[in-house]
Amino acid sequence: MELNLKRPICFFDLETTGINISKDRIVEISILKIFPNGTQESKTWLVNPEMPIPPETTAVHGIDDAKVANEPVFKKIASKVSEMIKGCDLGGFNSNRFDIPLLAEELLRAGLDFDMKNTVAIDVQTIYHKMEKRTLSAAYKFYCDKDLTDAHSAEADTLATYEVLKAQLDRYPELENDAKFLSEFSSRKQFADFAGFIAFDDNKKEIFSFGKHKGKLVEQVMEEEPGYFGWIQNADFPLYTKKVLTAVRLRKLNNSLNL
Repeated sequence: MELNLKRPICFFDLETTGINISKDRIVEISILKIFPNGTQESKTWLVNPEMPIPPETTAVHGIDDAKVANEPVFKKIASKVSEMIKGCDLGGFNSNRFDIPLLAEELLRAGLDFDMKNTVAIDVQTIYHKMEKRTLSAAYKFYCDKDLTDAHSAEADTLATYEVLKAQLDRYPELENDAKFLSEFSSRKQFADFAGFIAFDDNKKEIFSFGKHKGKLVEQVMEEEPGYFGWIQNADFPLYTKKVLTAVRLRKLNNSLNL
């Protein structure tokens, strides 16, 4: 079953130096852009992460320091990546918890804005786990009856993810062929940031989900303990988390000025 799209969707996969969203860097990114009329556009970049790639990580994806030594740093390709995904929905495998947050960090670090306000994200892994609870290689075999022979290659994983989603739509009639539905179905608990430090309460208000202010409204904490905002901004929190807190602070300030 082909995807029923109202606007383009970019399936993408990252190979990285590790799994720390704030500290680790991209070493390979592959994007497969699907247009509503079914046409496709794809691009893969190797990236110099400007830091050593741990041997245990190389053992997973096969990319070592020598392979990326002469490749561009992410800042050099950031505008191309940003332009390719601009105005598109996003899709991936475990992308809501890893690929999208880490890509956001890289783009923000490169001085480019990243915002998910008008974007839906489809996490094929979450759909798979809700339905079958396995890995991408097993999902590819289960849904497409093919062996993922080049697993942990960003390009192979990206194409496999796209094929798995189409097969999931064929297999499960209860899944609507609609990006917004699939995004909501593949999402977990709703957070204001990607890393899960800022959640929403039942009234869709931002609350802290960690530390001594866990469960408290962000606006309330900013009013009662303004130094907490400064501490987060200067500490080792993800850039997107800091961006969300800044937006809440500016909104509160604007609301106060309009009273």
